Amino acid sequence: MRSKKLSDTSAHRAASRRRRRARTRALLEKAHTAARPAEREEALHDAVVLNMEVARSLAAPYGGRGISGEDLEQVAYAALVRAARDFDPDQADEFLSYAVPTVRGEVKKYFRDCGWTVRPPRRIQELQATASAARARLEQATGREPDLAQIAEEIGEDLAAVEEAMGAEGCFTPTSLDRPLAEDSSAVLGELLPDPDNGFEAADARLMLAPALQHLGTRDRTIVKLRFYDGLTQKEIGDRIGVTQMQVSRLISRILRQLREDMVGPPTAPAA
Repeated sequence: MRSKKLSDTSAHRAASRRRRRARTRALLEKAHTAARPAEREEALHDAVVLNMEVARSLAAPYGGRGISGEDLEQVAYAALVRAARDFDPDQADEFLSYAVPTVRGEVKKYFRDCGWTVRPPRRIQELQATASAARARLEQATGREPDLAQIAEEIGEDLAAVEEAMGAEGCFTPTSLDRPLAEDSSAVLGELLPDPDNGFEAADARLMLAPALQHLGTRDRTIVKLRFYDGLTQKEIGDRIGVTQMQVSRLISRILRQLREDMVGPPTAPAA
């Protein structure tokens, strides 16, 4: 009985994928031949929405490792939109065969550029992602966490390389200073670190920052407060001020650049 249910579920998913492919194909053909820009944009929009689940699935393996899942999904969606705009139905039949490598490549690039607090060599970064995915597969298949030797065998890599790659997991985000030193201990890791000052450096930074903040516009100051004082995510800020998450990301980058230039001056060109 269970086998039949699994078979029915698989058949249902396969049929759903076929319908999505056919619908996507029809929409992209419509966009490709549309006479009016509005008609083209509507068809492209519908094709993207139809395949957003695929984009989310491509971003998911990189979540929870130092980068917001929302940010990763936004990168995946943006890449999906570009793929839909660039896709030519006359040159290829299957949209996802064209789009998936594009989306996955953009997510991996974003993760590689932004996801590491301490940046190990690129090969270790890529091997760590491969090894983590293999660990999840083996754990799901066996019901228990595999050891490093099993992971190395699964991906066909040298054990020493896998050990180095998996040891790099902490490079995504530093270990929390609030982590208990032991399961039965009330002491935390941060208590082992000496206090470097009595707040003088922070006070000095505030004195330097205050005049630069006054040069910002009202909306920019609001964004700084929401992000760095209230701790809102980029999406939450976007909802508050009526813009997209991607626009918030660009606004924050511009604001930080302006503050930096106000405090230390614009970057100087390298000497010839």
